[in-house]
Amino acid sequence: FKEQTYPYFSNFLIYYFTPVFMLFLSFIMWVLFPFLINIYSFNFGILFFLCCIGMGVYGVLLSGWSSNSNYALLGGLRSVAQTISYEVSMALIIICLVIFIYSFNFIDFMSYQYYVWFIFFSFPLFFCWFSSCLAETNRSPFDFAEGESELVSGFNVEYSSGGFAFIFLSEYMNIIF
Repeated sequence: FKEQTYPYFSNFLIYYFTPVFMLFLSFIMWVLFPFLINIYSFNFGILFFLCCIGMGVYGVLLSGWSSNSNYALLGGLRSVAQTISYEVSMALIIICLVIFIYSFNFIDFMSYQYYVWFIFFSFPLFFCWFSSCLAETNRSPFDFAEGESELVSGFNVEYSSGGFAFIFLSEYMNIIF
């Protein structure tokens, strides 16, 4: 096991709470996933999804701020600015699809695409959505939070061991969702 360390001048409670908060948000988004057996039907699942994506900004910002490191704070601010700007485009794309089917339910989205997928109805909208998803998950052309000029990883530069693992588990869970 690796030793759990923390920066000396950090905000201790917030420093340890934010990776757990980020992992919790990633887990709670999987509740919305429409499996083949419809155990429940959450009528406002799309709005809940957009709220969970928006709450992820607070985890990134607090984890960068709580370590009291300049590089972590700059990486967190970069990541928050990028996430908020691409959340707007993703929300508008999802709202276009909500208007198309008149429902906020993920199961209705799944059942509406039984015969013809949304990609065939709105092909240009798919490319906008795909680039927004890449930017939201900080993948290759959009990884601005990792500043190469500073040679640091971004907001998670001060984390090690369990906190670092929780942050990356939440990032990869968001990619899979």
